[in-house]
Amino acid sequence: MGNALRRIPAASAFARRLAAGMTIAVTLLGLAGHGLAGEGPARWTIGKPIVTYWAGPRLTDAVAEQLAEGGWNVVWASEEDLDVAARHGLRAQLQHALLRPESLDDPQRRTQLDALVDRVKNHPALYSYFLRDEPSAKDFPGLGRLVAYLRERDPAHLAYINLFPTYANNAQLGTEGDVVTAYREHLRLYMEIVKPDLVSYDHYQFRANGDGDQYFLNLAMIRETALRAGVPFLNIVQACSWTPSMRVPNGDELRYLVYTSLAYGAEGISYYVYCWPNHVGGMAEPDGTPTPLYHAARVLNRHFEAIAAELQPLQSSAVYHAGKVPWGGVALPDDSPVQVKPAGANQGAAKDGEGWLLGLFGPAGSEPTDVVVVNLDYRAARTAEVRGSGAWEKFDPDARTWTEAGRDAVRLDFPPGGGILLRRK
Repeated sequence: MGNALRRIPAASAFARRLAAGMTIAVTLLGLAGHGLAGEGPARWTIGKPIVTYWAGPRLTDAVAEQLAEGGWNVVWASEEDLDVAARHGLRAQLQHALLRPESLDDPQRRTQLDALVDRVKNHPALYSYFLRDEPSAKDFPGLGRLVAYLRERDPAHLAYINLFPTYANNAQLGTEGDVVTAYREHLRLYMEIVKPDLVSYDHYQFRANGDGDQYFLNLAMIRETALRAGVPFLNIVQACSWTPSMRVPNGDELRYLVYTSLAYGAEGISYYVYCWPNHVGGMAEPDGTPTPLYHAARVLNRHFEAIAAELQPLQSSAVYHAGKVPWGGVALPDDSPVQVKPAGANQGAAKDGEGWLLGLFGPAGSEPTDVVVVNLDYRAARTAEVRGSGAWEKFDPDARTWTEAGRDAVRLDFPPGGGILLRRK
């Protein structure tokens, strides 16, 4: 999970973008990936959007209850923990020593792997198999073989791999060149060789002194890769400090991470970490006591799941930055069908020039119908006027309902780092 930060358990899973107008029958109680009666084995699909974590305690009933209450819906589990996940209505990502490429080259281990898959593939809680965190490109051929093997034996469940961020070096990525060149080649090789059903990566930018400059570059490159392949993506974001050079995000910064991920089209969010030794922050103390970030995430998790579910039948068509344009971002063009500008008493430049983010969505091949608008200033609440011809509705992620918002120009109030989903009626 980012250089030498995390050589520890991993996180998450989820699925393909649906064509416009389709509904998901496989969401049943949130346990995706099982075919309907009379059908053959189903290919893994996302079901509900993913909310998960990286690095947490052993899955007991107490831990599972806390996770479910906090809005997490995919948990890390051993084979023995699957029943715990099922009791709490949680989907499980399986960790096991046999889930390694080398198992295919040893007849005894391959037999054991086959037996493992046969034991767990019909368990109601199983969602995915964890294979690897942050592989080099030289590892892709072996991982590609394992992904294909598991897909053949159990097509209903994801083979999950997490990728390096853009700030990994050439030796880690296994590719050469500057930041963009090396990372683009890393992604190209990954998609071509491994052929994943999901793209997952991690990126941590909250430093003790300021923020890193590649967060939106990474989001943009992952979004582009996932769209081209027709698969969903998951963003693992920072929720702790593990070294004096990195700071613990606060609730407003966490909101910023959740809503910027949504605007770029993420269908999964994961937090590093939930709880882990020698890490400050996270979602829980070693004794299980929830931290302030847990209480912030408890709201944000439900918002993420609700908004991402609304966007699932649509396709991300464009992402624009109004105001300050970060590395990897695209400036809001004058001919965009949706415009945004500051309004009210806090009109003008935000601190350090942070502006607004517009993520546009619509049926594949059609004009955008929905937009996620994000206040990129995570230090202050702001007001904006969103303009676009026609009548608009605003989504309430708590009630999961739509209400009329106005015509042509809609004035909206945003908390620090917050976002709002709008759609044309």
